[in-house]
This record gives sequence, C-alpha cells and structure tokens, in this order.
Amino acid sequence: MGKQEDFVLRALEERDVRFVRLWFTDVLGFLKSVAVAPAELESAFEEGIGFDGSAIEGFARVHESDMLAKPDPTTFQILPWRGEGPATARMFCDILLPDGSPSFADPRHVLKRALSKAADLGFTFYTHPEIEFFLFKNAHDPGGSPIPVDHSGYFDHTAQGIGQDFRRELITMLEAMGISVEFSHHEGAPGQQEIDLRYADALSTADNIMTFRTIVREVALSQGIYASFMPKPFADHPGSGMHTHVSLFEGDSNAFYEAGAEYQLSKTGRCFIAGLLQHAAEITAVTNQWVNSYKRLVGGGEAPSYVSWGHNNRSALVRVPMYKPAKGASTRVELRSIDSACNPYLAYALIMAAGMKGIEEEYALPREAEDDVWGLSEGERRALGISPLPKNLDEAIGLMESSEMVAETLGEHTFDFFLRNKRQEWKDYRRQVTQYELDRLLPVL
Repeated sequence: MGKQEDFVLRALEERDVRFVRLWFTDVLGFLKSVAVAPAELESAFEEGIGFDGSAIEGFARVHESDMLAKPDPTTFQILPWRGEGPATARMFCDILLPDGSPSFADPRHVLKRALSKAADLGFTFYTHPEIEFFLFKNAHDPGGSPIPVDHSGYFDHTAQGIGQDFRRELITMLEAMGISVEFSHHEGAPGQQEIDLRYADALSTADNIMTFRTIVREVALSQGIYASFMPKPFADHPGSGMHTHVSLFEGDSNAFYEAGAEYQLSKTGRCFIAGLLQHAAEITAVTNQWVNSYKRLVGGGEAPSYVSWGHNNRSALVRVPMYKPAKGASTRVELRSIDSACNPYLAYALIMAAGMKGIEEEYALPREAEDDVWGLSEGERRALGISPLPKNLDEAIGLMESSEMVAETLGEHTFDFFLRNKRQEWKDYRRQVTQYELDRLLPVL
C-alpha cells in the first residue's frame, strides 16, 4: 500500500471513524454508496469491494455482472453532516472488472481517459462551475406545484432569509470537506440559489459536484426544506444552469493566454472555442441530458439557444469573460449551456474532447456574435452562420448518435447505454398528456 492508503488507515483510528461510505456514480449521474467497516478497508484498497454491476444503471448485463469498487484514497473526507460521536467518512471509487482492468461503464474512468489524452499533449484541464438550484418549502406532490422558499431576486439580501441561513450552513459543510467556495448568492428566480466552486482540475471538480449535490440535499432536509437541481421547474422563471469556466494549463502557464492578442486569447484558446462550437450540438444530449433540460434552453433567461461565441455576451453559448490586467493565468472561456443536473464526469469529458479536437485539427474560430443573439431574426442568424442548439432531447439524441467524437470519448458501452436510456425517456415523455393540453383543449374540443 502507498502513503495515501496509510494516511487514510491512520485517520480512521485518530478520528474514530466507524463507517466508511464508498461512493461511485452510475452512467446517468446518480450517486451510489456502500458502507464498509474500517476493518475491511485495507483489503478494499488492495482488491476492491465486489458488487452486482447489473443492478446499476448502465454498468453491466446480467451474465457479466461481477464488478469491484476500489476506493481512491486521495478523496478521503469525513462527512460533516453525520453529527457528533463516531464519524462517517467517504471515498470515491474507481470501478474495475474482476481481472482488475477499468470498467468502461464507469463515468469517472471516462473522464480520466479523456484527461490522460490531453495530458499526453502536455495539457491539464481546469474547470470552475457556477451551480444553480432551487429550494422549495414542500416535497414533490404529484399533481401539485412546488412552492419556493422565498420570492427574492438576483443578489437580493433578505432579512431573516431562509436561503441566507441555508447558504451559510452549506458553505460551512463544503469547506469542512475541502471544497472551496468562491461566491454564493440568491439567483434570479424565487427560491433559486447559486454557489460557485473555486477552480480545480476537472476530475476533482466532478467529484466536488457530486459531493455538493449530496450536501445541498442533506442541509435542505435538516432545515425542513427541499432542494432540486431540476433544470426548469417553473415555466415563467429562469431555469438552473451550471455555467462552467474552463482553461488549459501547460505546466504552470495558462495555454489560453497570449499577451497582446485580441481579448488576450491565444491561438490554443481560439481553437478550443472553435472545437466547442463545432461539436456543441452533438454533446448537448449529455450536457443537457433530461427532457426538462430543453425547457430551459428554449426559454431564454440567459440560457443559450444558439451556437455562437462572444466577449462578455451573455446570449452566446461560449463567452470570453473580461480580461483582468496582470492576471494572465485567469484567462478562460465559459460554456453556458450545461445544466446542474448532468453527469459531470461525462459532460466534462466531452467538453474537453470537443475543445481538444479543435486544437488538434486547428479549427478556425467563426466570427464573434456582437449582438444579442436572441434578438436577431432567423434570417439574420442564418446570415451570420449561427445555428441552433437541439430544441428537444429527441433532436439531441439524433445528433449525438451520429457523432464519432462522442462515441470515441464515452466508449462503446457508455455511448450505447446512454442513447438507449434517453430514447426510452423521450418515448415515455412523448406519450404524456400535459396539463397545458388539458387546460387549453379539453374545454373547447
């Protein structure tokens, strides 16, 4: 065993840890957990913990179901919401096949594989997510409407505000788990919050997002309220996105930065943006993976509907934030389509792959969108070469299905399962009779 494993085993004794939760994520992005006793951890580090992969969404078929969850000791953290007394810790796992080889169905492995391809070219991929979500007073009641915890707006400071108390406790817990928060505030819709996590490498960020979503729900329930990352719960209010700032580093230098270039953006940065734009439509089924995701994308409210880029243009899909003098290391680009209900491992793997494709094949960056893209007519957008993002999950699935880049990045197993699952979701959704139809048509037809 290595130093990290030894550190974890010592920490178990010193911190009186009685339960260790081993976490991993299924192909759809749902967190899975199995608790082991500390005495079992040494063998878990060496051999992994066996489980039935066929019972996990997208992992394996029945006749090849044996799998191993091997904990990553670098992700060891005490769970702060478990209270005083004997502690509970968690570690993320890598999923292995019985012969010890990585499982191609493991989303964490998909991202690791994409990052290692970039590392072979000398690049490290960093991400910084702005995570939006809603807080409700009531749990989901079939046929009922969710009730937001407040009616505040963007950056509102509300005396005795539920959201304010919630954010304070949430950030305290995040910091206790080593997850640094940069900003927190009320967002534009009633009950809507935003927490921005500090820059980290993409794998750490994806692990942090999975931890973040868990802590958000735990803190909400402890305060008698409910949290949801559903992209668009209200028709008349903005949805929840996860605008993600990305940058590539070569060693200690930001590969997107070039002093004196337009927006201080290097050729590498321009090619990366071109790759994002070129492949944006075909990765949308993963960055926006639910039928409800498209209600946000077509509904305005600062959610992009068209493939374009711009400098400080919040209607664009990809934005180049304002350059800060003497801060070349902070040069970055922001992808604004992704929502906070995605599988972050798969989403970041595809964002990385799309950008790297642009760099490797030296894609030309199209003209910048200087106008409000939503305000242009269809003809004006066509003339500027601005194409739409998929309008619904069905359209997104079709574009993903024909993408060699997505198939190669996800691997055959994950690619096939994801498409099958999403086709079924669209089929189930399409046969629903909605409240809109009942309200509009039943009285008059």
